[in-house]
Amino acid sequence: MKKDNSEEIFPVVDEEGNVIGRATRGECHDGSKLLHPVVHLHVFDADGRLFLQHRPAWKDIQPDKWDTAVGGHVDYGETIEDALRREAREELGLIDFKPEFLRSYVFESDRERELVNTFKATVDPAAVRPSDELDGGRWLTADELRADPDSLTPNLRHELREILGIC
Repeated sequence: MKKDNSEEIFPVVDEEGNVIGRATRGECHDGSKLLHPVVHLHVFDADGRLFLQHRPAWKDIQPDKWDTAVGGHVDYGETIEDALRREAREELGLIDFKPEFLRSYVFESDRERELVNTFKATVDPAAVRPSDELDGGRWLTADELRADPDSLTPNLRHELREILGIC
């Protein structure tokens, strides 16, 4: 079974996104609540359907849940835009897309605090090719998203309701 690299180095940031330090993934996810930046990309098709990724059971945070099409940590020394493009390429094979920034917010769980930088893009469904880093994915309508909210990560439920106005 795969496992996240607990030694990856992430920037530690303030609530405005200014880098104030660095820490490992393990330190950021151990309940320390060190604020670290992540990127989320909501991928729509021309019909308004939203692509969701299924998080593998081996993930250390929110395993076996449906989540944003692209989601990942910003590496230390990497820009938000570079992280977004890297994650989109790694997770879905997306290269040619125009991200629209939506908003940043602080998300806190019992294990971590993230500065979530959310974006959206509309793409041709044929361009979406989930990698083996994911446990697949699927395109859903707004009604389908509302049907089973418990299968979604807390971040995704928040973003669907507060940012995208879907649920």
